Amino acid sequence: MSNGNKLGLWILTALVVGNMVGSGIFMLPRSLAEAASPAGVMGAWLLTGFGVLMTALVFGNLALRKPNLTGGPQIYAKELFKPGSKASLLSGFMASWGYWIGNLAGNIAIVTTFAGYLSTFFPVMTNQAALFTVGSFTLKVGNAVTFVVCTALLWATHFIILRGLENAGKLNFAATAAKVIGFFLFIVIGLFAFQSSNLVPFVADKAGDGGATIGLFGQVKNAAVATLWAFIGVESAVVFASRAKNQVDVKRATMLGLFIALALYIGISTLVMGMLDQNTLMKSEKPLIDAIQTVLGPIGGKLLAGIGLISLLGSTMGWVMLSAEVPYQAAKQGLFIPAFMKENKKGLPVFSLTVTNVLGQLFIFSTVSNSISKAFDFIIVVATLSYLIPYFISSVFQLKLVFTGETYENGKGRVADGIVAALSTIYSTWVIIAGTADLKTFAFGMLLLLSGILFYGQVKKNHVQSQSEQDRLSA
Repeated sequence: MSNGNKLGLWILTALVVGNMVGSGIFMLPRSLAEAASPAGVMGAWLLTGFGVLMTALVFGNLALRKPNLTGGPQIYAKELFKPGSKASLLSGFMASWGYWIGNLAGNIAIVTTFAGYLSTFFPVMTNQAALFTVGSFTLKVGNAVTFVVCTALLWATHFIILRGLENAGKLNFAATAAKVIGFFLFIVIGLFAFQSSNLVPFVADKAGDGGATIGLFGQVKNAAVATLWAFIGVESAVVFASRAKNQVDVKRATMLGLFIALALYIGISTLVMGMLDQNTLMKSEKPLIDAIQTVLGPIGGKLLAGIGLISLLGSTMGWVMLSAEVPYQAAKQGLFIPAFMKENKKGLPVFSLTVTNVLGQLFIFSTVSNSISKAFDFIIVVATLSYLIPYFISSVFQLKLVFTGETYENGKGRVADGIVAALSTIYSTWVIIAGTADLKTFAFGMLLLLSGILFYGQVKKNHVQSQSEQDRLSA
């Protein structure tokens, strides 16, 4: 690979921050207000922050101990079984497939949020006038414009990446730097506009489906799935480990990116709850803009929307890069459809990038019939559950290394790594259980995951051919 496609510490950190601080920071305050009281929201942030910290430590540790396993946390699935076995191949493929689907959904959540913030400048994007009606379906003007904008953003990003990975990484870095500065300014302004009365009642029951009452612990559990979405992308540096200039930068970028994102998320989420009353927050399509407008008026809203657009452009760049890299790296290790290994002259996964964005285009159709906020809520739950399996697998693999002593020749750090891996495993398991409590979401997520079986035959056939070729050469 040319040095021009190698990534340094700061670009890797920007990928982590840029991918984590994407759509979540703009839309989550509203989603969390619906799921929990202020006490429940803060509890969910603290719990999720701790759980993701443990998971990030696992990622960083595995990147150093197993530098040959690149492409994302799902790659570790095959290492849980005997090398070359059917179980190893199937688990590796299914984990890669699920993680890829999660990336697809995550990328489109960012694209749709971009459209939501662009509507601050172009109100036509929220126009409810009917464009045409076919049977029971009515296409509204706003939905049609939103669809066109999302499509244009997706494919513009596609062609920018094809011009070179390092240049795309630099654009993502610039966008990430701009949004970090902008959001810290938001925090400073928010401190002056914060009203504690908006957090009252601090602890309150929430009404669930069927009129059931949800207490504080139940609210924390429900909000934990949404807050985890904020941290999806913490593994971005791990996915690009094979393209890093130095392997040690992978762990450094992961931890540095996590702490920057954590500070932004907790600060902004808490301040927005204090700047808007709960009812206003739950109805908001653009909670950060509505919050800043209470202080600076429409001009402040437009300035923040501009920062948001820059932020989301960078996040889109990072997520499209990551979404294409995952199946490409898996295919190189024999765990995905062989065609995904195809590269262009610059060493970029052109086939993977194209297929990823074509499928992403299908997700964008959700904006045609739903509001932006409803499309966002639906996508993040499905995507979050798709990510949890690889997170769980990574933690279990770290436990396996600790128990077997592999890579721990002198025993140094073995106990500490075991404790971290155990806590990460417990956290991942708990959120999976909490997230699959909704039967409809669970069924849809499982359907997307199991759809990979349709393509497993190609992977298995390629594996058999590779084994036969190896046997022939060894003979």
